Amino acid sequence: MSEAQATDEARVAKERGALGRYRVMAYVTGTMLLFLCLEMVLKYGFHNDAIDWVPRLHGFVYIVYLVTVWDLWSRMRWSWGRLVTMVLAGVVPVMSFVLERRVHRDAEARIAA
Repeated sequence: MSEAQATDEARVAKERGALGRYRVMAYVTGTMLLFLCLEMVLKYGFHNDAIDWVPRLHGFVYIVYLVTVWDLWSRMRWSWGRLVTMVLAGVVPVMSFVLERRVHRDAEARIAA
């Protein structure tokens, strides 16, 4: 195997790893955001503070999500608009699930090329 092939295979492995980490965090962040919405309904609609730990946990998860977004975005060399969209997907309910499918499809196509 030539040095160029080894370098290319290493790049592809890193891109696939970044994509896998992003996918996991997109689902975790989206799920936590739904829990956050439920927590807000319970807190403000029913005056129940039983799950007041959700906002802090979502904040932590969102920071990890941002790291995975930056890693994937920088490896794929996408536009700034894609970065902004991916960042916003962690704060708009259900958007992370929808955007994850599109990002995965685009990343797989770019990796395969």
